[in-house]
Amino acid sequence: MSTTDRYDIYAPIHKALRQFMTDTLQRLGRLDLDDPQDLLLGLAQLDALLDAAGHHVQHENAFIHPAIEAHSRGASARIVADHQEHLDAIAALRAEAATLRAMPTPALAHRLYRHLTSFVAENFEHMDMEETAHNRALWAACSDAELQAIEGRIHASIDTAEMNVWLRWLIPALNPAERAALIGGLPPEARAPVLETARRLLDDSAWVKLCLAQAPTAVSAA
Repeated sequence: MSTTDRYDIYAPIHKALRQFMTDTLQRLGRLDLDDPQDLLLGLAQLDALLDAAGHHVQHENAFIHPAIEAHSRGASARIVADHQEHLDAIAALRAEAATLRAMPTPALAHRLYRHLTSFVAENFEHMDMEETAHNRALWAACSDAELQAIEGRIHASIDTAEMNVWLRWLIPALNPAERAALIGGLPPEARAPVLETARRLLDDSAWVKLCLAQAPTAVSAA
């Protein structure tokens, strides 16, 4: 089996993060400071993104890095250092958002937008390294079944509220085959509410493709 056929624990969640980050960045760029509701919702989305990014760092530190270190000591050192920088940047962005809430001026809004841009850019480079160097280390250390078990432990550690946030960005970020596999792999009792979420998030074409990939009962949910 070539490495291109191996289970990629990073790819789906990173797609969700990239979509979440770029959407939030665009939203901050067009923020209407004269509209209190737009400011409230824009900064609320930023808060949710920063929460998700912080949780993502914690999940990788707790579940993925030990698997890498068990096989290749020190292989995750650079990424661990990056993660601490990301947590510091998240704290700084939260402080800037609080300042903007209290004093919504164009200068402060643009400063927050620029600093979020830098955060997104750094994260994109960071995620690419994880999807290349870290995946090679994981594939050398773990079977696909072991990687899926690690992912299962991560999912088990996530509460319902956090999972709903991830699904909101994960479902539209995936391609049709990935989306069908995600939902098809859920327990039957969890599938219906996730399909309801998917219907709200997907355009008609993407929804039809998802329905066709599911059991016939899924089509009736359209």
